[in-house]
Amino acid sequence: MKIVCVGGGPAGLYFGLLMKRLNAAHDVTVVERNRPYDTFGWGVVFSDATMDNMRQWDAESAATIQQAFNHWDDIELRFKGRTLRSGGHGFVGIGRKKLLNILQARCEQVGVKLVFEREVESDAEFPDADLLIACDGINSRIRTRHASTFQPEIVTRPNRYIWLGTKRLFDAFTFDFQRTEHGWFQAHIYKFDDQTSTFIVECPEHVWRAHALDRADTDASIAFCERLFADTLQGEKLLSNARHLRGSAWLNFQRVACAQWWLRNPQGAYVALMGDAVHTAHFAIGSGTKLALEDAIELTRQFRDLGDTMEHIPQALQQWQETRRVEALRLQNAAWNAMEWFEVCGDRYCDHLAPEQFMYSLLTRSQRISHENLRLRDKAWLEGYERWFAARAGVDRSADQPAVPPMFTPFKVRSVQLKNRVVVSPMAQYSCADGVPGPYHLVHLGARAMGGAALVCAEMTCTSPDARITPGCPGLWNDEQGEAWKAIVDWVHANSDAKIAMQLGHAGAKGSTRRAWDGIDLPLPADGPEPNWPLISASPQQYLAGVSPFSRAMTREDMDRVREDFVAATRRATAAGFDWLELHCAHGYLLSSFLSPLTNRREDDYGGPLENRLRYPLEVFRAVREAWPAHLPMSVRISAHDWVPGGNTPAEAVDIARAFKAAGADVMDVSSGQVSKDEHVTFGRMFQTPFADRVRQEAGIATMAVGAISEADHVNSIVAAGRADLCAVARPHLANPAWTLLEAAKIGFTEIAWPKQYLAAKRQLESNLAREKAAAAPGSRP
Repeated sequence: MKIVCVGGGPAGLYFGLLMKRLNAAHDVTVVERNRPYDTFGWGVVFSDATMDNMRQWDAESAATIQQAFNHWDDIELRFKGRTLRSGGHGFVGIGRKKLLNILQARCEQVGVKLVFEREVESDAEFPDADLLIACDGINSRIRTRHASTFQPEIVTRPNRYIWLGTKRLFDAFTFDFQRTEHGWFQAHIYKFDDQTSTFIVECPEHVWRAHALDRADTDASIAFCERLFADTLQGEKLLSNARHLRGSAWLNFQRVACAQWWLRNPQGAYVALMGDAVHTAHFAIGSGTKLALEDAIELTRQFRDLGDTMEHIPQALQQWQETRRVEALRLQNAAWNAMEWFEVCGDRYCDHLAPEQFMYSLLTRSQRISHENLRLRDKAWLEGYERWFAARAGVDRSADQPAVPPMFTPFKVRSVQLKNRVVVSPMAQYSCADGVPGPYHLVHLGARAMGGAALVCAEMTCTSPDARITPGCPGLWNDEQGEAWKAIVDWVHANSDAKIAMQLGHAGAKGSTRRAWDGIDLPLPADGPEPNWPLISASPQQYLAGVSPFSRAMTREDMDRVREDFVAATRRATAAGFDWLELHCAHGYLLSSFLSPLTNRREDDYGGPLENRLRYPLEVFRAVREAWPAHLPMSVRISAHDWVPGGNTPAEAVDIARAFKAAGADVMDVSSGQVSKDEHVTFGRMFQTPFADRVRQEAGIATMAVGAISEADHVNSIVAAGRADLCAVARPHLANPAWTLLEAAKIGFTEIAWPKQYLAAKRQLESNLAREKAAAAPGSRP
């Protein structure tokens, strides 16, 4: 094949090298705009795993790189006058110029033609190429020329950064945070050769402008950074290779993601994007170089396995795209999480978290490093942090006792102390007759109360017959229902040390539907044995377009009646002995329909701006809070993100939380979605936790995280980082009522109390899991 790589960065050089090694008959050319052995940039980093991969594909270049790189395991934090360090993280740092020079020399050794000082405007300049690899960077001209096929999504992020260097050498990947009168700056620092370190300074746009850095040239910007980080630099200067630029040297990061990675151009050549031309990863986790090198490795692998001839090009490119897209997206998502953390840390974390917790949050910012992964990296550091966290939660431990995992520390709200941080989410069961919970609910809630969770929440319980979602929903609109609930609460209190919560709600426009297993959200059949009932909501709406009945807008009389229904139900919940009360203001139900602009189109004092949309839910909350005993806690479940343009966003969720906090709420139960069928939700592991995190830090109220939290590692990571105070776990508790007990055994925490009737099972489970863990340990014998 005749192969042309446009761009002499890591992707182009390494792919050219690997393909020439795969088959010396290939005609491979790398075209670069700069001069021979001349490039720009400071240091780049990638992981030990990438280095291991490179050794398998070209041992010669890997050996030379290994001699030139700097390896370190530690991450150091400098924050609020403290220096904290954690080990076991495994990074490789090398000067960008050195890396490219090594690859250039290696390309020349194997016969790759290097063409320098040539600007390439278009792939059409190489009509005789069979395969053209466009590695022409983030502003790829070739990608732009074929934008309709490649479909790039380019997002410019708000923070500003300047990429500098210094002759001061650092022996750890160092993060330095400095506060100014206008806000926080952070520096990302790492050594990449025996003389120089990279020194990237970053800050939010508003802080950058407040210091007049938008009007500063490179020299003035460097002088500012030298003053700000003087203690860290210890007399060394900051250096720039961007003095040739006009204006500011501060940049905004651009995230690039392409829907399509390759095409065949009109000249018949196959054109593929690689490296920054097809995807970028923020420097916060140093994956840009990793992505570029592994792009090159994977495409070479495809040609090796399928055949490196013309006829195999389209198949190789397609399989390469499908294979790499998964890994690239995973890394981009991790880099995105890390990037967002640095974008908001000044306003969200720096002023609110102690250095110890800030360090934990920093280490787990990408959500790729979890609690147990930290234990593998640096067990001593993590156990020290667990002891610090537990002490803050009031756990008194001696030095010879093992540390308590964060999820098993207590949490107190008003007079109620929860034994740990696990909550059984309210989960609709649709199994009541006339709103009365029966033996099924006793078994369902009782089993989960015995299963180790600190708080068990009853499903949304309705305040009137027309407040139900389905005919099978529970209620608290009469005394018979109240007595049935009291029997369940009494049983939970008598047979477990769990607390039990009541969640009150009104279905609004999402009511009068069939039970989930008969057709979720579908209206009751007109000729069925259970008749439909009229629906009310903030404004007229039809939840399922063309299917659901229309609700009507609530009148003031309706509002008064519904508010008093909530108050009456609250009094019955008090009489039943519940420990905790939650008001359901999420998921498109009645109170949620007032909060969301998607469902609230009123033109009176209850519609329009958020202040008005909050008016009725707060009215109900205040009435309920007054009826609920002052010594008992109340939480509010909200949808923090409607996932629909024009709907509520996480920023509004913070304002909503502040309003409920001012009205007396103790905890925000932060969910999202289910307000509109037009939603486009981005699902994933712990996908709603960032909303709870933002509400907690910015509104200053305790939060409960929900959504795809399925193992102890998730709960420990969330709680330890201060992203939420409690974790509500739903589906795993449906699959296993004793989920909390099982997860404790899995991580080796044996101090959790089991029901005395089940103690024999506790010992057996812990022994079996310990044997399995020992058998799986490295070096164990079969």
